[in-house]
Amino acid sequence: MHAPFDKPWPLLGGLSPDQFMRRHWQRKPAVLRQAALPWLGRLDRPELFALAEREDVESRLIQGNETQTWKLSHGPFPRRRLPAVSKPGWTLLVQGVEALHPAARELIDAFRFLPEARLDDVMVSWASDQGGVGPHTDAYDVFLCQLSGRRRWRVSSQKQRELVEGLPVKILRQFEPEFEWVLEPGDILYLPPNWAHDGVALGADCVTASVGLRTPSRWELADALLARLLDPEDEPDKPLQQHYTDAGTAPTPHPAQIPAGLQDFAQDALQRVMQDPQRLARALGEYLSEPKPQQVFEPGAVAAGAVRLAPASRMLYDRWHVFLNGEAYRAAGQDFRLMRVLADRRTLAAAERARLSEGAQALVNDWMEWGWLCPTS
Repeated sequence: MHAPFDKPWPLLGGLSPDQFMRRHWQRKPAVLRQAALPWLGRLDRPELFALAEREDVESRLIQGNETQTWKLSHGPFPRRRLPAVSKPGWTLLVQGVEALHPAARELIDAFRFLPEARLDDVMVSWASDQGGVGPHTDAYDVFLCQLSGRRRWRVSSQKQRELVEGLPVKILRQFEPEFEWVLEPGDILYLPPNWAHDGVALGADCVTASVGLRTPSRWELADALLARLLDPEDEPDKPLQQHYTDAGTAPTPHPAQIPAGLQDFAQDALQRVMQDPQRLARALGEYLSEPKPQQVFEPGAVAAGAVRLAPASRMLYDRWHVFLNGEAYRAAGQDFRLMRVLADRRTLAAAERARLSEGAQALVNDWMEWGWLCPTS
């Protein structure tokens, strides 16, 4: 269980979550010194390089700096494709590590004083001396956690966001740093969206874990939700079953012109669908709980006792539904309460599981077979 939100947290460098959210969240950067990270010294270089060799893992190699041409390569990366560790100026980035390594799952879980729907993933970078990805901005909040080595960060609130044309990476054309900090192992730099920043490794074996947040645009949500609003298994209500009529219209001299009445009818149809709060909530929950596109769950076996969510599983809920990995389920009463416990804690004790109804227990067994739930070891 989390400590009270009004008390200092070691993770936040002595700030309480209440203080952090009030002073810094989406307002200004924060440097959190010796932040008691739950993942120091638990992922060494060979392990990270081994993850970058996998076909099912998204990885990138960035080489260059202000005086050299930037180069970008995409994995997988057999060790022979990576530069020598002693060569300066290169960075290996591995995405979605929370689904691949227990320490990364613990790291992102440490930030669950924020909504799960906002937490995205953990990207881990290994950099040789002077390695970095260049000055850039991100459209989302990020916690930059220094795990080993040292990194110098320069940060700016500048509004100028034009990029250098013709590069394979997004590098700001102009960068005017206002702040500079050197992060040691255990330090965290929090940056709100759209703050320009540039991190450069000071020495080799510089490992930084980026806990990124989701900040979908209205367009992104509209694109995702419109495709989910109509479930083919739903029985539409009577107004949605009504067909277009145009009795009383006059003959038209312009047969290719779309009738204004049909355009109005189409707009009314969409508005009626979107005005159904449960339908919209279900579409949103399904979208927000979807795993990464490349994520594959290994089938598991049903076992008795306590269970936990698989590291890559995303579980959310609203007033009407429970969502797991892009699927929506209706629940009520004690089942709904216990499913919310599982979503909030990511674990369900054996005694709690035993109180589920027969149908809910069968669903838990299905989730275990699909690899979405695991026994608690």
